[in-house]
Amino acid sequence: MTPVNTPGRHRPRTPVVAGLGALALVSTLTTGPVAHAAPAPAAGGRAAAPAVRPMTAAEWGTNAYLASIRRDPRALRSFFQRLPKGGDLHNHLSGAVTPEYLIGQAAEDGLCVETATMTAVPAPCGPGTRPAADARRDRAFHDAIVRAWSMQDFPADGNGHDHFFDTFGKFGEVTWRHRGKQLAQVANTAAAQHQFYVETMVTPASEEAKKLADTVGWDDDFAALHHKLVAGGRLDGVVAAARREADATDDEFRATAHCGTTRAEPGCRLPVRWISQVSRGSAPERVFTQMAVGLRLAERDRRFVAINLVQPEDGERAVRDYRLQMRMLKYLRGVYPQAHVTLHAGELWPGLVKPEALKFHIQEAVDVAHADRIGHGVDLVHEDGWQRTARTMAARETAVEVPLTSNAQILGVRGADHPFRTYRAFGVPVVLSTDDPGISRTDISHEYAYAARTYGLSYPELKDLARASLRYGFLPGADLWRGNPTRDGYRTVDACRGVRPGSPAPGPECRRLLDSSPKAAAEWRQEGDFQRFERSFGH
Repeated sequence: MTPVNTPGRHRPRTPVVAGLGALALVSTLTTGPVAHAAPAPAAGGRAAAPAVRPMTAAEWGTNAYLASIRRDPRALRSFFQRLPKGGDLHNHLSGAVTPEYLIGQAAEDGLCVETATMTAVPAPCGPGTRPAADARRDRAFHDAIVRAWSMQDFPADGNGHDHFFDTFGKFGEVTWRHRGKQLAQVANTAAAQHQFYVETMVTPASEEAKKLADTVGWDDDFAALHHKLVAGGRLDGVVAAARREADATDDEFRATAHCGTTRAEPGCRLPVRWISQVSRGSAPERVFTQMAVGLRLAERDRRFVAINLVQPEDGERAVRDYRLQMRMLKYLRGVYPQAHVTLHAGELWPGLVKPEALKFHIQEAVDVAHADRIGHGVDLVHEDGWQRTARTMAARETAVEVPLTSNAQILGVRGADHPFRTYRAFGVPVVLSTDDPGISRTDISHEYAYAARTYGLSYPELKDLARASLRYGFLPGADLWRGNPTRDGYRTVDACRGVRPGSPAPGPECRRLLDSSPKAAAEWRQEGDFQRFERSFGH
C-alpha cells in the first residue's frame, strides 16, 4: 500500500483546533421535545421549521444528565466514550493508527529515521539517520517523531494543511509493511469506542495498478481505454493481486488480534470493509486504472465496497483534472453499477485555491459522478447553485461524512463557518467521522463531544447521528429502517414493527431479517446498546 502523497508547495497558514480541554456544552441543550432532522428547505432555499418528535422517558433522562454535566470535563469524556457511536465511514488506515504504534512497528522492522526530517527509511542506518529502535529508550527522540508524524503540539499559527499531509510521506515506509497489524489496532479502538462498523481506506495493488496504467497509456475514449485494461486478463490480474494482498492482511489481522481463540480481541467482532483509494494527483491513465481496479474489486470481493479519491483536493493536478475525473467515474459507474462511490469533495476553503475552483466540486461529485456519499463537503456555500445541490443530496439521501477536527486542523474551518448546520437544515444525512485520528490525536468520542459542544446538540440528535452512520454505510443487506429516516425519523421496517429495536427477542420475521442482513444486524445491535446506555441514567 502506498501512502497518500504530500503536496509540495506552500499553503495559507491555518490555525489548528484546540483539544477537548474543558468541554462545556452550550446551554441550549434541551430537556423537552427535540427537533428531529430538519426537512429539506422549500424551493427558495430557506430551511423550514424542523419537525419535533417527543423524547422517550429514557432519552429524556439521558438528555437531562448530559445537560447536568456540561461543566464537568471528566464526566463528559466518560459519557461520550460510552455513547454508542455507529460506524466510522471515513478514515484512512495509515492515518488512523497512532504514531506510537507506528514507531513500535518501525523498531520491530529495523527501520531508520532521518534526523533532519523524521522520515522513516529502510536499513542500514547511514549518516544523518538513527535506528527507530532508539526511540524506545530516548524519550526526546520518540517525542520528536510523534510530533513529526502527527498534529501533536503543532503551533496554532502554523500551516496545519501542509504539516498534516506531510506526515504520510514521513511514516509511509512503515505503513505499507503490516496492514493487518494496523487494522487490528484500528478495529480494537473502534470497538472500545462503542462502534459497530468500520470502513477504512487503503490503496490495493498499488504497484501492479501503476505498471498496468503505464503499459496501456492514456486514451480519452473511456470505453476504448477500459477495453485495453481488460484485454488479455490484465485488469483481472491486478484485481487478483489485490485480493491476495487482502488475504495476507486478513491473516495478519487475525493472528495479531488472536481471532478465533480464547484471547480474541474486541476488534475480531467488528465488521470491517475496505474502500479503495485512487490517487487524484496522478496522471489520468493511472487515475482511471485505479478507479477500474477498485470498482471491479467492489463487485467481486465482499471485503471491498467502494472507491474514493484521495490526496489534497487543492493539488495542482487534482484541480486541473477534477472535471475529467468526474467524467471517468460517470463512465465507470455504468460498467460497474453494483459498486459504491464516496468522494472527497469540497475539502477546500477560500485562499487555498483560486475562486473558480470553489464553485463546482461538490456539485460535480453529486450530479456527474453520482457519488453515494460525500466526504468533507466544507466549501458547500461557496459553490454556484449550492442550494440546489443540497436539495439534491437530501432527496437522494447522499450523506456527507464530517470529520470536524480534521476540517479545523487542515482548513482552519470550525464553528459557524462549517456547513454542519446547513446540511442538517436542508435534510442532508450527516455522519460524524474521524478521517485520520492517529495524525489528529483524536478519536470518534471527541468528534461527538465536539459536535455537541459546538452546535448545541441534544442526546436524541447525537443518537440519530450514530444511527445515520450505520444507515448510510455500505454494509450489505436490507436496512432496519424504512423510508428516509433523515427526513421522517427512524422507524423500523414492517418485519420488525411492534418490536422494540435491540430487543433480545425480535420475533421470527425480524429475526430472519437480522440473520440475512449484516447491516440490519449491526443496527439492531446498536439499538440494544442504546437501551443499556440509557438505563445507566436511571431509565
